Amino acid sequence: MAQDAAPDTRTFQPPAGCTAYLTVQMASCTVSHHFTCESDPEGWQRRVDMDEGGVTYFGAIDAQTQWLESYHVMSDHSERLSPDPADPADFDTLTSTGLDTFDFRTDSPEIGGARYVGQDRLTGDTVTIDGVTLERTEYEMTSYDAQGNEVWRSAGNEFISRDWRMFLSGTGSTVVGEEVAESDDSPVEFIFPDERGFLSVSPKHGCGAVMSRFDTPLMSEPEDRG
Repeated sequence: MAQDAAPDTRTFQPPAGCTAYLTVQMASCTVSHHFTCESDPEGWQRRVDMDEGGVTYFGAIDAQTQWLESYHVMSDHSERLSPDPADPADFDTLTSTGLDTFDFRTDSPEIGGARYVGQDRLTGDTVTIDGVTLERTEYEMTSYDAQGNEVWRSAGNEFISRDWRMFLSGTGSTVVGEEVAESDDSPVEFIFPDERGFLSVSPKHGCGAVMSRFDTPLMSEPEDRG
């Protein structure tokens, strides 16, 4: 009689001087690990995403959920927030007024400059996932290259946590040229220190499913602000 395979007990190890506080298993065969580092400015948070093949993304946000720096493994490029955004992302504005617009630029040694313009809006709905209460958002976002040409545009629904001061991905539609891709990166499980599965490298949900999506810079949890 065949025996079941032993569970994968490997774990992600944050860099020295960093402390992980949350693991999120998502619907898209992705597991995310959130951590803070002693050497970072106050309010910074870092995140690593992993799929069945390993790390796919890592990045950092500040207390207002601005994307500060990121590295996209599949496309092998990094991005950093350019100084003096025209309209910085502002988590406090979103939570106090229900709407936050943004217009900022990033710089990448590999792909050059990019501009991101859009908005986040609270819908007024709350949802409880795995015992965690989140607020639902609607978002619209367009990416432009350094010459002002549209690269992609996206719209959909995400979630925020006021306690963690972060966005969590949800469902969305992304248009690149004449192609449209749908995605569902919604959280399924929240796992905390000392709980089974904390810092696991193995995604659990949605693996093996055929998903239509693009590897676009800074797409998720504005991915990615979370």
